Amino acid sequence: LALEGDKGELGEGAIMKLAEALDSYIPNPERAIDGAFLMPVEDVFSISGRGTVVTGRVERGIVKVGEEIEIVGIKPTLKTTCTGVEMFRKLLDQGQAGDNVGILLRGTKREEVERGQVLAKPGSITPHTHFTAEVYVLSKDEGGRHTPFFNNYRPQFYFRTTDVTGSIELPKDIREGGRTVGAGVVAKILA
Repeated sequence: LALEGDKGELGEGAIMKLAEALDSYIPNPERAIDGAFLMPVEDVFSISGRGTVVTGRVERGIVKVGEEIEIVGIKPTLKTTCTGVEMFRKLLDQGQAGDNVGILLRGTKREEVERGQVLAKPGSITPHTHFTAEVYVLSKDEGGRHTPFFNNYRPQFYFRTTDVTGSIELPKDIREGGRTVGAGVVAKILA
């Protein structure tokens, strides 16, 4: 009824009551605004007359127009400056953790940045290529592999917005594994 313009109790009024109930029941998510700025790059655009814009969801911290930032990962680290922040076609003074934004980068060419890299506060992070991880591997019943994987198996790993081919080195006591679909955390950085 609400879609048909009904203003009665079972029309728009019911939708408003539902929205109020949801707003009072569901807490606002915690935003990690205290940490150093970090945003995985989801997409890159070249805007005529403006420059290069990268889009993504700010993972932590705050970025303000005029601040220096770094483009980290995949390629050598580059320094640039945030010259604009846009969210839902509105220009903002800043973007913060949880916001899906477009960030205009000063003097950065489209070819210098790609999906999978991250924007970060200068000096706050460094890229790594080797690490030890703790991983939970799904069983066959959970939708995982039904055959084991072996030492030096080369699966695709997904980190934030990029896929990279890795190599698994199994401890000697592991004889059987599950499917490569799983979850884990980096336990120790090696290089």
